[in-house]
Amino acid sequence: MRNRKEALYKEIELRSNIGVEGVRFDPNIFKSVLEKDANIAASHNCMDFSLDDTTNVEIPGGFRLDHGIGVQLNKNYRSPYYLEEEDGTIYLKNDGVVLSKIEVTKASPIYGKNTSDGTSMKTIVAAGDGQYGDKQILVAYSNECALKDKGLDCLFCNINATKDRFAEKEKIEWKNPKQIAETVKAAYELGYNHLTITGGFIPERREVEYYLDTAETIREYLGTDTFNGTACIGAPQDISVLEKYKEAGFSTVGINLEVWNKDFFKAICPGKAQLCGGYDNWIKAIDYAIQVFGVGNVRSNFVPGLEPKEYLLEGIETLAEKGVVATAALSWVPNIGSKLEGHRTPTPEWHWDVQQKIYRILRKYGRTFEQVYNATPGAILLHDFYKVEDGLLLHKNV
Repeated sequence: MRNRKEALYKEIELRSNIGVEGVRFDPNIFKSVLEKDANIAASHNCMDFSLDDTTNVEIPGGFRLDHGIGVQLNKNYRSPYYLEEEDGTIYLKNDGVVLSKIEVTKASPIYGKNTSDGTSMKTIVAAGDGQYGDKQILVAYSNECALKDKGLDCLFCNINATKDRFAEKEKIEWKNPKQIAETVKAAYELGYNHLTITGGFIPERREVEYYLDTAETIREYLGTDTFNGTACIGAPQDISVLEKYKEAGFSTVGINLEVWNKDFFKAICPGKAQLCGGYDNWIKAIDYAIQVFGVGNVRSNFVPGLEPKEYLLEGIETLAEKGVVATAALSWVPNIGSKLEGHRTPTPEWHWDVQQKIYRILRKYGRTFEQVYNATPGAILLHDFYKVEDGLLLHKNV
């Protein structure tokens, strides 16, 4: 058991490192896999996390390591990690040393389905492959952010640049409530059990109306009053509207600060600072959301690497003590098309230390795996910590 746990933690650390460094490879290495199932190819419904341009190639969304830990496939020709194929098996290596065999992540069965208007559900949701309990779907209703027109984009975000590069090629458009509801119903019938709805910044009134219409349509298609869904929203200036999200059937809400320090928030997220009532209103909205949704049912995500570690961990602890699921879904990398493109993120060691500390803080304040799972989109690194410690991983024998 001890050896198994150590091996899993080693893979989780490797996942964290690759999240920062990316991986280099010849795209042809995946040719045969993609020929067998084209749905394995990555879809860019929201943001692109590769540090190299992949607009002219198709690559899988990710892969799993020897003991099942999932890794997002982010291309970076400068990375010390690389993939090589030998006798039909693909290996992850560093400086000639084999670190793991890899298995390309299977396509979710939802990707082979269409809505009643013929839209591919793959362009509507990002879905886990269903292995090891990863049964979540993420809907990015919009693949653009209105902050671009005002010159107020978050400095780390490349949602608009991703749309410019991939939307036409992959036929990704705005999603209407009926398309989303049909997709959610199809996914839940396949065993998926959590939904997150997110997207680029849109004006508050339009955002509220859209989310409420979508929730009503989902409930109609599922025939239920609630659907274990997270609404990822901007901090409303009228915080009482948070009650409407609860009444509409959302079980959790995400109000993502991204950075904790007030001055960094103003500099890194100028649109969020100027158009949502300012930093203090974001805190006020999170506090009120806890009253409405309850402890463990409010999430605020941070992007590690954008501010000093002490500020980030102070924010995580402050919010966790209040009952928030304070997460760090992805380490910051200077994505193509973002205003911070070309900058450098902290070292992999820095990021690994932060992720471990965040996990310990959440445990300290009683956040459970179920709470973290139900408040976050996708299988984030924190899930792996919980699964190992709670004995929830059904991985290959070590």
